[in-house]
Amino acid sequence: MITKMPRNFNVYRKKPVKIKAVQMEEEFEVKTLEGVLRGKAGDYLLQGVKGELYPCDKGIFEETYEEVFK
Repeated sequence: MITKMPRNFNVYRKKPVKIKAVQMEEEFEVKTLEGVLRGKAGDYLLQGVKGELYPCDKGIFEETYEEVFK
């Protein structure tokens, strides 16, 4: 537990990372490093840079990612 808040935070920007994703039409389950996770119809199934799969809520995905065109 932090008892004293640090004063001098630096500013950082997250490095751009390309992922693969597909919007799912039905509810789904996917085995991840954290266990079996579920997604709802309309959520996205993402494939990370190391091939790992995980679900992402539709709203969060659409606020966080934009499509990269070849």
